[in-house]
Amino acid sequence: MSRSIEHAYIVRHDDGTASGVWGIYKLQSAFQPIFAFGNGKLSVTAFEGLIRPFRDGEPQSPVSFFNTCPTVDRLHIEALTRTLHLLNAGACLPQEASIFINFDPSVFTDRSIADKALRDMRLVLHEAEIDASRVVCEVTEQKSASQETLYNFVEALRANGFRIAVDDYGADESDINRIKELRPDIVKFDAHWVMQLMESGAGFALLTAMVASFEQQGIRTVFEGIEEGWQLELAEKSGASMVQGFALARPELAPTSFHVFGKDRQMPVTVPDAGEAPATVSPSPRPKRAFGRKAVP
Repeated sequence: MSRSIEHAYIVRHDDGTASGVWGIYKLQSAFQPIFAFGNGKLSVTAFEGLIRPFRDGEPQSPVSFFNTCPTVDRLHIEALTRTLHLLNAGACLPQEASIFINFDPSVFTDRSIADKALRDMRLVLHEAEIDASRVVCEVTEQKSASQETLYNFVEALRANGFRIAVDDYGADESDINRIKELRPDIVKFDAHWVMQLMESGAGFALLTAMVASFEQQGIRTVFEGIEEGWQLELAEKSGASMVQGFALARPELAPTSFHVFGKDRQMPVTVPDAGEAPATVSPSPRPKRAFGRKAVP
């Protein structure tokens, strides 16, 4: 067992949230809202969990953090980050909102490994009082993952009652035939690829046709990386189901102010002025639970 695993644990805080420790790093959850279009309005429908590492109190790049972790530890790191996201979602997000969490299928090389990880995850869901139907599992097609590994893992997720999202569609490893095989509930389009297509009439026509094709198959679509008003306008015109990006809301560390977004919370399809920040209020987390260690004052 590596030193980092020996020093990995979860800390529970008085406000009901949780943080994690992985060796010299402190890990915190951040959540970014995902908005759905409807009748010319945007409403918050889901949140994506994002890990935020800190070292000696200073924020670190998530990419740099994961790159410093040994490959052999990746399965354990992913379990720790998922646990944090689910505990924090139960503490400070609207109870009706969906929760997107990321999976790397390449670490689940055997069905028994996946089944154990998902059993553990269901225990965390029970602790956090979150129904499995609220959880959307984002899978990214990694070069190290064989097609068989990917398909088997997705079937294991589906058998446990989770919804499936394919992340970064349009990136190098994506393929329309793989979408047909995986039969996801949601496809998240690669942000850079979407922006490229939006820059020309022919590209936008292709984008619109792809969205329509997915919708006809019952697959909802998400455009990520929306940072400007014209992108939001074109996303709506393309027929995309959902959008996510800094133009709408930035990620917030748990505890967040996002509990104020209920199912009926809507906003016009407009972009805030530069420098304008969403209103924040003090969160009302659920009572703290006993999962993990108690923080030392």
